Amino acid sequence: MLSFLRISNLAVIESVEVEFASGFNVLTGETGAGKSILVEAVGLLLGGRSSADLVRTGEPLASIEAIFDDEGEELVVRREISAQGRSRAFINGALATAGALRDLSNRLVELHGQHEHQALLDPLGHLPLLDDHAGHDTLVADVAAAWSKVSRLREQLDRVGMEKGEREARLELVRFQLSEIEKAAPRSGEDEELATLKQVLASAERVQRLCDESHSALYESDDAALGTLAAVRKRLSELASIDGAFEPYVTALESVKSQVEDVAWFVRDYGARVESSPERLQQVEDRLALLERLKRKYGPTLADVIERAESLTRERDLLDTSGQHVDEIRAQLDEATQAYARPAKQLSESRRKAATRFGADLERLLADLAMTRTRFDVRFNAQPLTPEAWGATGIDRAEFFISPNPGEEPRPLARIASGGELSRIMLALKTLAARSFRGQHPRGRKTLIFDEVDAGIGGQVADVVGRRLQALGNDFQVLCITHLPQIAASGTTHFRITKRVKGERTSTSVERLSSDGREEEVARMIGGATATAAVRTSAREMLAGSDGSLPAKAKGESESPAGGESETRKRRR
Repeated sequence: MLSFLRISNLAVIESVEVEFASGFNVLTGETGAGKSILVEAVGLLLGGRSSADLVRTGEPLASIEAIFDDEGEELVVRREISAQGRSRAFINGALATAGALRDLSNRLVELHGQHEHQALLDPLGHLPLLDDHAGHDTLVADVAAAWSKVSRLREQLDRVGMEKGEREARLELVRFQLSEIEKAAPRSGEDEELATLKQVLASAERVQRLCDESHSALYESDDAALGTLAAVRKRLSELASIDGAFEPYVTALESVKSQVEDVAWFVRDYGARVESSPERLQQVEDRLALLERLKRKYGPTLADVIERAESLTRERDLLDTSGQHVDEIRAQLDEATQAYARPAKQLSESRRKAATRFGADLERLLADLAMTRTRFDVRFNAQPLTPEAWGATGIDRAEFFISPNPGEEPRPLARIASGGELSRIMLALKTLAARSFRGQHPRGRKTLIFDEVDAGIGGQVADVVGRRLQALGNDFQVLCITHLPQIAASGTTHFRITKRVKGERTSTSVERLSSDGREEEVARMIGGATATAAVRTSAREMLAGSDGSLPAKAKGESESPAGGESETRKRRR
């Protein structure tokens, strides 16, 4: 669960601190106020791609820091982005890679961006959604690994079939590229380590001064913090001998003293290790420049460069001996293909069984989202795919079919679903995925973030979606950016995001609203900047009516706006 978020100098945000609550948190504000920047900040915090353009104009550094409650343990994550585009990340104070942040995101947060529901329009993304629901992680990984071997052997067979002149030319190029990488001998993560070291060396004198000043203020000076703490602890001990109520605070102060001592020793040792060395700084900059050239040529990341070297080594060895092992490679390819087919067939059978349950579960959730009597099917390829069409995802092709209107045959979702239906289908899919996570991590409280899940909906449907998100907040922490008053009224905690111009600069602020503040904000969302008494009454009634219960399905609910939208689109075709 995301309990605290601090953002500094990111885009239009100068400084923002937000303490989120459990349950359903809503974030509202005028268009352009900076609501989506908060979502982007969380994405950056969990491994998203950074850019110098994100740093507030005129500032040297943007930073995002968050505290997560991870199954009862507090986890502090921080990401820094410099005005030059360099990025550093920390987990509980220790330097971490972007990859480590992405690993955390699978466990802590699930982001649903503004346009993510458009991914449903691509049938190639449908099978992974089914696999996630069915818990096919192990099978999917086995199939992908087996296919990697098949693909590599197919490529090798193509290589050995080259003409002699073509093969020699290719071998010369491979040897040159491999020599270039091997001469540099890059290490995994070396570029990130050097970037950090460069920053320290470039500021060595300042770092030493700050460390010395900090150590002095904590330990050495006449009015050092540790000395002051010791004096306070002595007085509290005397008070505790008079009244035992002071005893816990004596113990707490001892803990604080220990932490301050740790900081004092750390800054002292760190400052002592830092040396001002222009020669060493030049060496680091030269090495970074070499690694950047390799990344531009063989990257984009250093891990890609190292992987490319391994691939080139295999290709060199193969081309050196090509023609000698054709039969051996063919035999290996046949064996690898059979090894691939076994888990692929098992995955295919399991997918077809899971598809029925997946469709039924989704239909029940869609009924709760004012898409009553919607039919949802997963349709697979009718005939087995040829080996040429197999791939890393298996031996299946699948596509979602939907019928929002009773009496109509299901048709491809990508062709007939409206924007409002896509938003609700994605919300239903996220709900299914969250429930699956809940079953695997009963102690965890994952954070689900929805950026404008209300796209294409309104009226009664918006009320239903708001209550569904509120109900989801009983099992997960939910953060939702919305423009609809019905959804905002359903929140258990409400934040208003505003943008102001101070002098010549724009800044964004976040405010947690009281009951009166919520009424004012919902009234603004209903009636605009000037809210009449009638609009305020409507806002008050809307807030009072949002008790979290899903409305009973009325007769004829199948004639919902969702069905009407699809039917209208279909008639226009």
